[in-house]
Amino acid sequence: MSPEQVTDVAEVFRLLGEPNRLRIVLACLETACTVGEIGEALGLSQSLTSHHLRLLRTARILRAVRHGRNVAYAIDDDHVRDVLRNMVAHLTEPHEHGHPHHDHDEEPDP
Repeated sequence: MSPEQVTDVAEVFRLLGEPNRLRIVLACLETACTVGEIGEALGLSQSLTSHHLRLLRTARILRAVRHGRNVAYAIDDDHVRDVLRNMVAHLTEPHEHGHPHHDHDEEPDP
């Protein structure tokens, strides 16, 4: 990857690192949701929800889908959906070891 591409990927992860934005994306994971539906489900104001949605659209994480007079937000494509599903599965699966984050750091016994 080029340095610019690495920066772009890091920016996407930075955006998803904000809990409310991640909650918004997860709310839209399976079905498109309107600003009102997202705000109500997550207890966020419409203005804050709209602000986060703008950032997520700019980063191509979510896309706007028009249904008549309503606009709903959905995951931009299957790549984004797959990354999120895989990360959720990774973090919710049972682990055999006490600290899975450090297993790769341990030296094997001689």
